[in-house]
Amino acid sequence: MTEIVLASASPARLALLRSAGLDPTVIVSGVDEEAVTAASPAELALVLARAKAAAVARGVREGLVIGCDSVLELDGRAYGKPSSAEEAVARWRSMRGRSGRLLTGHCVIDAATGAEAAEVAGTGVRFGRPSEEEIAAYVASGEPLRVAGAFTLDGMGGWFVEGIEGDHGTVLGLSLPLLRRLLGDLGYTVPGLWKQGSLA
Repeated sequence: MTEIVLASASPARLALLRSAGLDPTVIVSGVDEEAVTAASPAELALVLARAKAAAVARGVREGLVIGCDSVLELDGRAYGKPSSAEEAVARWRSMRGRSGRLLTGHCVIDAATGAEAAEVAGTGVRFGRPSEEEIAAYVASGEPLRVAGAFTLDGMGGWFVEGIEGDHGTVLGLSLPLLRRLLGDLGYTVPGLWKQGSLA
């Protein structure tokens, strides 16, 4: 049986993997996201995903370690989790009525061999026009402070997203089609992981 390890505290990523037939062990990486910089938003998402997967892979002997990180690209800049309620309000004021790209870096490391496969997925997000009162109420819920881009698709933020172009999983924090390709690059098949007892 091949163990699947998710190097993330994200409930959305865990729920997505479980609903897709895997039952990963969660080990939070402890990587300081604020200390990492990169030349572009896509590069930042990939560097962070690799760092998270590598940090966890160093502590396990075997299994497939999945690291992911998401940022919102808007006007060429990367936006992760807001650092304060004030920042979340300002972010929503700048996003409403506009479109951005949610970028999620993915990295899978075979802990037994050290082999790695990594790539970034991007999905377009079209934001609605929430009122000042709606923005204030949403930020007061605390949800925007816990997620990249200050919004969710599968939570309260879903009320304020008009549409997406691309894989919705990328916006949730993990693209299943991309993950399948990365697993394939490492010699694994999704049905093979189901058959080996990772089925939830």
